[in-house]
Amino acid sequence: MRKEILRLLEKNSRLTAAEIAAMIGSDEETVANEIKAMESEKIICGYHALVDWDKIEHERVTALIGLKISPVRGEGFDRISTRISKFEEVKSVFLMSGASHDLILTIEGDSLKDISHFVYEKIAPMDTVVSTATFFVLKKYKDHYIDLTEGHGDDNRIQIMP
Repeated sequence: MRKEILRLLEKNSRLTAAEIAAMIGSDEETVANEIKAMESEKIICGYHALVDWDKIEHERVTALIGLKISPVRGEGFDRISTRISKFEEVKSVFLMSGASHDLILTIEGDSLKDISHFVYEKIAPMDTVVSTATFFVLKKYKDHYIDLTEGHGDDNRIQIMP
């Protein structure tokens, strides 16, 4: 039951316990108690709104930053990851396998310049950071299971005749 509840909440955190109960064939009280327990156990860590910043007059830039790290003996990547996670600009930190980078960060800022400054002033100078690679997100098509292209179909494309 927990997995079903979590999958539903992950896609739409505004669902009520009653709506979830109806979807999974349970009762509202049981679902509400499960949600409360998972919040207490930190299985559910928070609820977020997904904002399509392109639809308002506020520029918001997202970048993925790849970091090659020299791990600290006995601590691996934990110390540097914890330190990086404390920066307000850092949206996520992932330890990677099979990639050319040890850590991948998701960073958000108000401009390309803001992100660039953050990387070269705060991340690159860290003692265990060997190298960085910045990848700017040009357009989001889907984020957190949500199709961001709805309403942006081919209807607005200019027809070119041969």
